[in-house]
Amino acid sequence: MARYVLRRVLLTLPALFGLILLSFVLTRVVPADPAATLAGDAATPAQLAEIRARYGLDRPLWEQAVVHVGQVLTGNLGSSIFSGRPVVEEIALRLPATLELTFAALFLSAVLGISLGLVAALNHNGPLDHLVRLLSVGGLAIASFWLAIMLQLVFSMDLDVLPLRGRIDVALGPPPHVTGLFLLDSLIAGRLDLFVDSARHLVLPAVTLCLPGLATIARFTRSGVLEALQKDFVLYARAAGYSPFRLATVYVLRNAVTVTVTQIGLLFGALISGAVAVEAIFDWPGLGTYAVQAILSADYKALLAVTLVVGVVYAVVNVVVDVVQALIDPRVAEQAL
Repeated sequence: MARYVLRRVLLTLPALFGLILLSFVLTRVVPADPAATLAGDAATPAQLAEIRARYGLDRPLWEQAVVHVGQVLTGNLGSSIFSGRPVVEEIALRLPATLELTFAALFLSAVLGISLGLVAALNHNGPLDHLVRLLSVGGLAIASFWLAIMLQLVFSMDLDVLPLRGRIDVALGPPPHVTGLFLLDSLIAGRLDLFVDSARHLVLPAVTLCLPGLATIARFTRSGVLEALQKDFVLYARAAGYSPFRLATVYVLRNAVTVTVTQIGLLFGALISGAVAVEAIFDWPGLGTYAVQAILSADYKALLAVTLVVGVVYAVVNVVVDVVQALIDPRVAEQAL
């Protein structure tokens, strides 16, 4: 298992290096000029030249790329052109909010998706199966921004049972900073009131974000369970007198979710990208809103940092998913070595 984990980690390094170079090149081919955006419309050519020299924008592209790679390797992501603050500090303030939202949505997608897929497969071609398949199609078809607005209208404005936006009530204030995750920090501080309020603020954006992933996981789980039910060991277990519940949850599900676990890792990237619209609608102070601000202000340093951080988090999550998959089915690790 240790060799398998090491191999998976080493395979991510070339991908991350390619991400660094590709994101750098893409920020340079766009027509926006960071120096012109920072200087303003009334800037003189001399002022533009001074700004380009200050931020190294007047150097050859290959030299800028070498400097950028060197900064990344040393952990120095530079300073934001727009705010002047170190990008690492701004990322550190916003990353926990995005991770909390993304992992909450991923947890809901996995738990509900696997449960619905299992129920649909055990009731193959029955009413529950047709209902789950209908919900799966609807979950993939509904636009997240429309769903977010509808949830706000119903649960925040009409029923007034959940907050409209933000991470926590302004009157309460955030919990003492430890991890940046409000739910965890509230528990560490022993503030149940802050935990409940943070959870209430998290419900609507997490539900909005989880729906496409839930639909995908439900479909993969249903397919995997239907395939597992045709195996010989299922017929033997039925003949041995195992209860349907134990057979489904202990034996069938474990053999059916290996593909689903892989899909969960792939969905993480989709959830991160989908969080941009969700964060904007719910005024969630995460990396999504920060990336939008960086794009609008042509702040390429901030944009490169966001891309790199999301890529690293995505790579880590996929390694964890591969390890979990190998623990569920040891044959995965054996085949990869």
